[in-house]
Amino acid sequence: MEKFKRIDAVGLPVASPNVDTDQIIPARYLWHPRSDGYGQWLFNDLRFSEDGKEKPGFVLNQARYSGAKVLVGDRNFGCGSSREHAVWALYDHGFRVVIAPSFGDIFYNNSFKQGLLPVVLPEAEVTALREAIERGNSTQVSVDLEAQTVTGPGGFTARFQIAPFQKKKLLEGLDDIALTLGLSDQIAAFEAGFDRELPWLGVTQPR
Repeated sequence: MEKFKRIDAVGLPVASPNVDTDQIIPARYLWHPRSDGYGQWLFNDLRFSEDGKEKPGFVLNQARYSGAKVLVGDRNFGCGSSREHAVWALYDHGFRVVIAPSFGDIFYNNSFKQGLLPVVLPEAEVTALREAIERGNSTQVSVDLEAQTVTGPGGFTARFQIAPFQKKKLLEGLDDIALTLGLSDQIAAFEAGFDRELPWLGVTQPR
């Protein structure tokens, strides 16, 4: 998993509350392997008309927000089904941070597993940041995980909270497999103890 420390990038304001995982990635695309790149279907039904043309009114299609890597949403972002594909779609499109007043619980936890940083800020601060991006001359947003700060246009600044364990995972680029492999010595010692105390179980030795 890619390490995350700080990002300075275009912010994308998405003002709709309750953006669910089916809006983020429609269910009909979920059969694709991850290697196909889910970013191409991000917000598909909001971005494109039935004939495949971009809808100019949708924020992701506007040139001002080209190359956005920080999504500034609204309350209950990522609600709905438990599909991790929603996080894949955001990440594969290039997003590394989603800022919102609240998240769907499963989406929030899935984000850390895929290297996407979900930042929770008070609703008033998120609204202020979205409006600063929409109305200001700049769309640039900076998110510093080590300092736990967000800065944006018009002098916007805020500090966010994050669990130390989740922070460590992102800073060091550790997914669940890497975390488990990092405990290989303890696992080996535990299994050796089983062999000594309960040799008939054959935990580490073939029967």
